[in-house]
Amino acid sequence: MTGPDMTKRGTAGPAAAGPAVAGPMLEVSDLHVQIAARHGTVRAVDGVSLEVAGGEALGLVGESGSGKSMTLRAILGVLPPEARITSGQIVLDGVDLVPLSNSDLNHIRGPKMSMVFQEPMSALNPVMRVGHQIAEGPRVHMGYSRSKAAERALELMRRVGIPDPERRFRAYPHEFSGGMRQRVMIAIALSCDPEIILCDEPTTALDVTIQDQILRLLARLCADSGVSLIFVTHDLPVVAQLCQRVAVMYGGQLVETGDVREVLLDPRHPYTLGLVRSAPDVEYVRNSLVAIPGSPPSLVTPPSGCRFHPRCEFAEEDCKVQPTPLRELPGGSRSRATACLHYERCQDAVAADRVGP
Repeated sequence: MTGPDMTKRGTAGPAAAGPAVAGPMLEVSDLHVQIAARHGTVRAVDGVSLEVAGGEALGLVGESGSGKSMTLRAILGVLPPEARITSGQIVLDGVDLVPLSNSDLNHIRGPKMSMVFQEPMSALNPVMRVGHQIAEGPRVHMGYSRSKAAERALELMRRVGIPDPERRFRAYPHEFSGGMRQRVMIAIALSCDPEIILCDEPTTALDVTIQDQILRLLARLCADSGVSLIFVTHDLPVVAQLCQRVAVMYGGQLVETGDVREVLLDPRHPYTLGLVRSAPDVEYVRNSLVAIPGSPPSLVTPPSGCRFHPRCEFAEEDCKVQPTPLRELPGGSRSRATACLHYERCQDAVAADRVGP
């Protein structure tokens, strides 16, 4: 069984994202985020390092609870009150964001970095007109007058495909469909011409047709403006459509990174292999869909060694005790790396899947 051709789907995303500039625009180094809970300290993000170049789209994938959204919120500086960054760096254009105050970060959110949330109805102000919400950023951060900010909002509403923007400018969020509310969120994210947009599963609540429209819109906007993306999702076909590179998270840690085609078609970590074997719409050769056995680990008392070893078909004794940081693979593209000690066995399994029974 195979899904839609990933080469064709990818044309709307990676190829459209525009050329990336040399060197990272955003660099996250050894990031640790902990959450104080009644049952103990949750190590929600545990040593994550990643980078994004200008004009690049990076997909951050993994099961629910793997630390994807918490990583994104740490980058933006909007962690919940019970969470805190305990160590690490988040460097945007040469400036480390971690030690900055919330007041300082407010000067960066919008003009430098913005976010599109999963559920726009909870992110939008229900008693504020949509046009005014889009215009607020240019007024606050760019010094626009009320009339100029309104013109900017109308321009963005047209750009993201909201019909009849002059009339809908004065509408409230509840008067929009889910897909249109998400377009409003994208317009708000673009309103101050940021360098990078963080997307926290913005298409999860949408039907397939609207989801495809939003993904194509994001790809086109990236191509037109050169903005970078980090796109958090558990949906591999979405990553295949939109992103150039992918980082796979498990148990608060990164387990594999690399070019999206290399990782999804030829995974080098058993967890990534499990994800592509269980995804119906990724062009990975398989005989049938296979679920990953077991459950994600506790982030209060995670397994020693490799956190995936209790669920891994290739695990050996050394996997249970030896730390497994990411290491680069020979002959791959930029940042092609795995945290598996025995990735050759994963490589053999991929070859066997291609041959079939």
